Amino acid sequence: MTRHFLVPLGCAALCLMIVVPWIAHAASGTGGFDGVVDSIESRYHVHATRIPFMGLASLVAGTATHGGVDGVHVAEFEHFTETVDGEELNRVVEEKLGQGWERMIRETSRHGGEQTLIFSRPDGNRMGLFILDLNGRELDVVQVSVDPDHLNESIEKYKHHRDSGDESD
Repeated sequence: MTRHFLVPLGCAALCLMIVVPWIAHAASGTGGFDGVVDSIESRYHVHATRIPFMGLASLVAGTATHGGVDGVHVAEFEHFTETVDGEELNRVVEEKLGQGWERMIRETSRHGGEQTLIFSRPDGNRMGLFILDLNGRELDVVQVSVDPDHLNESIEKYKHHRDSGDESD
């Protein structure tokens, strides 16, 4: 009879070891991409449209770019009507992204209707990029992991190279 009692007790203990940390994590709030999107939804009373099958699209992007792009996350807010305080938006993003992210660009139009934030962080031998772009009534949030060497090669293709024999400028 003791043996029959220990099996359910062991299962209950195992469940508690799995469920309690999960509940604690959920209660503490999410961070990263989802944390930023959730915070924007609750603060500005808008709902994000998340792109369906983004995992598949991310896999296709990784294959098409030969590993240059990976881990793509996209959320779009349409009909964004509330006025956005640039300082507050920047603070929310910095808090929710977490450790290691560093702001590279912050651009705000005179009246705040257009704002762009770009953050980056090392991601192993890759680089994580987080981009938030508010343009009038539409707010787009994108996170992606890129291979900096591959990105540099791609940029070089479009760079204007001056012909060494051309002295006309």
